[in-house]
Amino acid sequence: MFKTLHILTYAVEEPYRRDIKGIRNLQESRHALAGKIFHGRKGEVYQRYYKGMEDQLGALGLVLNCVTLWTTEYYSRAVLELRSQGREVSDEILSHISPGHSDNINFFGVINVDVEAELAKLDTSGWRPLRPAQLRELGLTP
Repeated sequence: MFKTLHILTYAVEEPYRRDIKGIRNLQESRHALAGKIFHGRKGEVYQRYYKGMEDQLGALGLVLNCVTLWTTEYYSRAVLELRSQGREVSDEILSHISPGHSDNINFFGVINVDVEAELAKLDTSGWRPLRPAQLRELGLTP
Protein backbone atom coordinates (compact mmCIF):
# COMPACT_ATOMS: atom_id res chain seq x y z
CA MET A 1 0.00 0.00 0.00
CA PHE A 2 2.77 2.47 0.97
CA LYS A 3 4.70 1.85 -2.25
CA THR A 4 1.59 2.42 -4.36
CA LEU A 5 0.83 5.70 -2.59
CA HIS A 6 4.45 6.76 -2.97
CA ILE A 7 4.49 6.04 -6.72
CA LEU A 8 1.18 7.81 -7.30
CA THR A 9 2.27 10.84 -5.27
CA TYR A 10 5.61 10.91 -7.12
CA ALA A 11 3.84 10.79 -10.48
CA VAL A 12 1.32 13.52 -9.69
CA GLU A 13 2.97 16.04 -7.34
CA GLU A 14 5.94 18.01 -8.66
CA PRO A 15 6.99 19.40 -5.23
CA TYR A 16 7.20 15.82 -3.94
CA ARG A 17 9.44 14.87 -6.90
CA ARG A 18 11.66 17.89 -6.19
CA ASP A 19 11.97 16.89 -2.52
CA ILE A 20 12.91 13.32 -3.46
CA LYS A 21 15.48 14.59 -5.97
CA GLY A 22 17.00 16.88 -3.33
CA ILE A 23 17.31 14.00 -0.89
CA ARG A 24 18.89 11.81 -3.58
CA ASN A 25 21.36 14.56 -4.51
CA LEU A 26 22.35 15.02 -0.87
CA GLN A 27 22.91 11.28 -0.47
CA GLU A 28 24.93 11.14 -3.70
CA SER A 29 27.17 13.98 -2.51
CA ARG A 30 27.76 12.02 0.70
CA HIS A 31 28.68 8.93 -1.33
CA ALA A 32 31.02 11.01 -3.51
CA LEU A 33 32.75 12.38 -0.41
CA ALA A 34 33.08 8.86 0.99
CA GLY A 35 34.62 7.75 -2.31
CA LYS A 36 37.18 10.55 -2.11
CA ILE A 37 38.04 9.70 1.48
CA PHE A 38 38.23 5.98 0.68
CA HIS A 39 40.34 6.37 -2.46
CA GLY A 40 42.94 3.80 -1.39
CA ARG A 41 42.61 0.50 -3.25
CA LYS A 42 40.16 2.20 -5.60
CA GLY A 43 37.48 2.42 -2.93
CA GLU A 44 37.01 -1.33 -2.61
CA VAL A 45 36.89 -3.36 0.58
CA TYR A 46 39.63 -5.98 0.46
CA GLN A 47 39.26 -7.64 3.83
CA ARG A 48 38.68 -11.38 3.53
CA TYR A 49 36.71 -11.73 6.72
CA TYR A 50 33.56 -10.06 7.94
CA LYS A 51 35.10 -8.47 11.05
CA GLY A 52 37.79 -6.77 8.93
CA MET A 53 35.20 -5.40 6.51
CA GLU A 54 33.11 -4.14 9.39
CA ASP A 55 36.15 -2.38 10.92
CA GLN A 56 37.14 -0.84 7.60
CA LEU A 57 33.65 0.47 6.86
CA GLY A 58 33.21 1.65 10.45
CA ALA A 59 36.41 3.70 10.19
CA LEU A 60 35.22 5.18 6.89
CA GLY A 61 31.89 6.13 8.47
CA LEU A 62 33.65 7.76 11.43
CA VAL A 63 35.96 9.84 9.21
CA LEU A 64 33.06 10.78 6.91
CA ASN A 65 30.98 11.96 9.89
CA CYS A 66 33.95 13.94 11.27
CA VAL A 67 34.49 15.71 7.93
CA THR A 68 30.77 16.48 7.62
CA LEU A 69 30.57 17.78 11.20
CA TRP A 70 33.68 19.96 10.77
CA THR A 71 32.38 21.41 7.51
CA THR A 72 28.92 22.04 8.95
CA GLU A 73 30.33 23.79 12.03
CA TYR A 74 32.52 26.11 9.96
CA TYR A 75 29.72 26.85 7.49
CA SER A 76 27.56 27.83 10.45
CA ARG A 77 30.31 30.06 11.84
CA ALA A 78 30.80 31.69 8.42
CA VAL A 79 27.09 32.46 8.09
CA LEU A 80 26.91 33.88 11.63
CA GLU A 81 29.98 36.04 10.94
CA LEU A 82 28.51 37.39 7.71
CA ARG A 83 25.17 38.12 9.35
CA SER A 84 26.89 39.89 12.25
CA GLN A 85 28.60 42.14 9.66
CA GLY A 86 25.17 43.08 8.31
CA ARG A 87 25.34 40.90 5.19
CA GLU A 88 22.11 39.26 4.13
CA VAL A 89 22.52 35.49 3.82
CA SER A 90 19.15 34.12 2.84
CA ASP A 91 17.89 30.73 3.88
CA GLU A 92 17.25 30.06 0.17
CA ILE A 93 20.99 30.24 -0.54
CA LEU A 94 21.78 28.10 2.50
CA SER A 95 19.35 25.42 1.34
CA HIS A 96 21.67 24.76 -1.63
CA ILE A 97 24.84 24.34 0.43
CA SER A 98 25.83 20.80 1.31
CA PRO A 99 28.31 19.64 3.95
CA GLY A 100 29.54 17.20 1.29
CA HIS A 101 31.72 20.02 -0.03
CA SER A 102 35.33 18.81 -0.10
CA ASP A 103 37.42 21.38 -1.99
CA ASN A 104 39.05 22.43 1.28
CA ILE A 105 40.33 18.92 2.03
CA ASN A 106 43.75 17.64 0.97
CA PHE A 107 43.13 13.98 0.14
CA PHE A 108 46.59 13.30 -1.27
CA GLY A 109 50.12 13.87 -0.08
CA VAL A 110 51.59 14.81 3.25
CA ILE A 111 50.34 17.58 5.47
CA ASN A 112 52.97 19.17 7.69
CA VAL A 113 51.46 20.94 10.65
CA ASP A 114 53.23 23.20 13.12
CA VAL A 115 51.02 22.35 16.07
CA GLU A 116 52.22 25.22 18.27
CA ALA A 117 51.63 27.80 15.52
CA GLU A 118 48.16 26.41 14.78
CA LEU A 119 47.20 26.42 18.46
CA ALA A 120 48.34 30.05 18.71
CA LYS A 121 45.84 30.97 15.95
CA LEU A 122 42.81 29.66 17.86
CA ASP A 123 40.41 32.19 19.32
CA THR A 124 39.31 32.17 22.96
CA SER A 125 36.62 29.56 22.30
CA GLY A 126 39.05 27.22 20.52
CA TRP A 127 38.03 27.84 16.88
CA ARG A 128 40.26 28.59 13.91
CA PRO A 129 39.62 32.01 12.34
CA LEU A 130 37.54 32.12 9.16
CA ARG A 131 39.41 33.01 6.00
CA PRO A 132 37.88 35.19 3.26
CA ALA A 133 38.89 32.61 0.65
CA GLN A 134 36.73 29.99 2.37
CA LEU A 135 33.74 32.33 2.31
CA ARG A 136 34.26 33.01 -1.41
CA GLU A 137 34.35 29.26 -2.12
CA LEU A 138 30.90 29.00 -0.56
CA GLY A 139 29.66 31.87 -2.72
CA LEU A 140 28.95 33.93 0.39
CA THR A 141 31.19 36.91 -0.45
CA PRO A 142 31.71 38.96 -3.60
